[in-house]
Amino acid sequence: QLQASGGGLVQAGGSLSLSCAASGRTESTYAMGWFRQAPGKEREFVAAIAWSVGRDNYANSVEGRFTISRSDAKNTVYLQMNSLKPEDTAVYYCAASPRRAATMYLKEYNYWGQGTQVTVSS
Repeated sequence: QLQASGGGLVQAGGSLSLSCAASGRTESTYAMGWFRQAPGKEREFVAAIAWSVGRDNYANSVEGRFTISRSDAKNTVYLQMNSLKPEDTAVYYCAASPRRAATMYLKEYNYWGQGTQVTVSS
């Protein structure tokens, strides 16, 4: 199970931090990712991190503004979002993949959290 939290309303230029707590069979999870879906748009990749080696991967649109990290002890993945823009407004989903690499491909994730709303006002 994946439980995402930390969304909310923030002004443009502000920051938010999302968390995703994993429970259950975490030993089979290698990569964790964040995706987002804005109204009327397809779900898109945001960031991913390989579980065991900590390598990360970012969408071009968030590179340099967002940081993904994880706590092995807490089985939790974080997404620190800085310099937020109105176009970052979406429902953010965390997901788990059995792939070892920090994959950006939605189809390679087989467990999904419930989503948390992030709204950035202009």
